[in-house]
Amino acid sequence: MPSDAKLAELSSDCVILCTTVLEAALENVHVTFVEVRHGHGHPVFAEVQYRLETFRTPPVMNAFMDALDNAIVRRTGFNARIRCFGYAASSIHARN
Repeated sequence: MPSDAKLAELSSDCVILCTTVLEAALENVHVTFVEVRHGHGHPVFAEVQYRLETFRTPPVMNAFMDALDNAIVRRTGFNARIRCFGYAASSIHARN
């Protein structure tokens, strides 16, 4: 795992990307780091779950993933496998 300082910087990068590029409300952004034992594949896996919106077009999502990829490399030195999953508001049932 990267240092706590690097993870804090990456967390800040993620929040900024979500609130600017994806236009997410700050209270809806959650960043979690899970330490695992690496077996095979990329050492970093980023999963983004977001609500489908008309302004979150493929070009917007590509720009978001490019920026996220750059932030991960800059803060950790690792290449990441990034997966984004969009959900219709009617399909999301959540509690805080």
